Amino acid sequence: MTDTVATLTIRDVPARVVRGLKALAKRRNTSMEQEVRELLEEHVTERSSVLKQIESSWKKQKRRPSAREIDSWICAGRE
Repeated sequence: MTDTVATLTIRDVPARVVRGLKALAKRRNTSMEQEVRELLEEHVTERSSVLKQIESSWKKQKRRPSAREIDSWICAGRE
């Protein structure tokens, strides 16, 4: 199976982000485009992995926590 390739246009990228991408690319001797591709792929892959872990743990639970329980956990973590 061959992956199709798409083109993305991203507007209004802050100058500091562009400088950072250029610095990363220079340090690794790659193009800024390559840095963006790799960062996007790593982020999406990592996020997909985390979501799969969450979904797997949900299947093991007898019930899902209520919104009130989740809110109390969040508040407890901030104290």
